Amino acid sequence: MNGNYFLDTNILVYSFDSTFPAKQAEALRLIKNALHGGKGVISSQVVQEFINVATKKFDVPFSLQDCRKYFDTVLAGLCRVFSSLDLYKQALDIMERWGYSHYDSLIIAAALQADCEVLYSEELHHHQKIQGLTIIDPFRK
Repeated sequence: MNGNYFLDTNILVYSFDSTFPAKQAEALRLIKNALHGGKGVISSQVVQEFINVATKKFDVPFSLQDCRKYFDTVLAGLCRVFSSLDLYKQALDIMERWGYSHYDSLIIAAALQADCEVLYSEELHHHQKIQGLTIIDPFRK
């Protein structure tokens, strides 16, 4: 392992959610560290999910210009795992072994392919270890 960590989509989404100031602050901290430290990773799935949420579910939806700006300044710099047949096969193995949904399994598989030590996500099992990867809910007190 190389100290890399993976940011699930919900981390990026919370960085824009002022309804939960503590979560927003933690999300912003994680993203800033990811960009400046070079250890943060996302996958193409996270890019797709974030743009979908930002354009459809934000209180003030992102425009295409907003999407392009965020893509250029944040998403593109962190995106290092892309869909592949190996990723899908690994996700199926994770589904079978640990019972996660297909999309959650793809996130876990992407984190493993990026050789991450930690996967930050609010929606998975806090402190679970999968093949050397530890899932952490950064918002949990």
